[in-house]
Amino acid sequence: MNSAVRIRAGVAMAGAALLAGGLTACGGTGGTGGGKGADAKAHDPVEAVKASYLKTVAARFAKADVATTGTDGRTVRESGTKGWYPAAHDVMLKDRGEGKPDTRSIMMGDTIYSQLDKPLKGKAWMQMDLSQDGKPGVRLNQDPAEYLAILLGQEKLTHVGAEQTDGIDAQHYKGSLTGAELAKADESTRAMEEKNRQYLHEALKHITAYEIDLWIGKDGYPVRVDSSSTDDKGTTKTTVTFSEFGGPAPVQPPPADQVIAFDAVMKGVDADLEQVDKDLAQADKDLEEADKTLRDAGLPGLRQ
Repeated sequence: MNSAVRIRAGVAMAGAALLAGGLTACGGTGGTGGGKGADAKAHDPVEAVKASYLKTVAARFAKADVATTGTDGRTVRESGTKGWYPAAHDVMLKDRGEGKPDTRSIMMGDTIYSQLDKPLKGKAWMQMDLSQDGKPGVRLNQDPAEYLAILLGQEKLTHVGAEQTDGIDAQHYKGSLTGAELAKADESTRAMEEKNRQYLHEALKHITAYEIDLWIGKDGYPVRVDSSSTDDKGTTKTTVTFSEFGGPAPVQPPPADQVIAFDAVMKGVDADLEQVDKDLAQADKDLEEADKTLRDAGLPGLRQ
């Protein structure tokens, strides 16, 4: 492999890693048990989750603080605005490892904008389209509506009781679900729009085990989720706190004149590396001709 090919491969991998930072894994759901008497009826998990989901859907945006510990044991944090239906975020990514500074990520549907550590061709942001072949990219968004949607109709969810979390009075629910049970999300309540329901099922299908602790505040909004999800790569654990439902402004893209598209960057890199290939080929040809000239003159060749 010549140096140009190695450079091209390195740039492609770096670009993918840069943009993947905007995207992190998500966990959550599970449990069995329940309360007794009037308290059990007042805090029936199925009804409590459904009511909270419907209220949360209407809010559209909230503040979120997320800590995700991946299968490698490293914890990545993000803080900012989460949006849903369509999925969106405007967050600061922290603890990215290897001395990398905090950076900002904006996502709107299938478009993600990653703030660059250093400007590229005078641009501060790189844009990537997450859809494939005209189909939407499937992923979890770690927003409150999504966590509640996973639990819709899940009768194994347990009401633990009244608790405080981060100084907020809340009702604590707990559960542990299998992959098959995740696939039945919203079967009984049908509270979700069908397109959102099918999207969620697609995003969850690789998960084999899912555990969750959910706290719903007095106002009916979820205030905290502790979750873990297991797939063939291992277990990912996530803690999320939510606040200011309906308060944050809708997510907006960065200024257009500060954005460069990932595909455009790669096309430019390919063009540059193609020229490098040509230059290397010409240099090799020139060297061969110089070597021949020296040998014809009875002198040692350059490649001897």
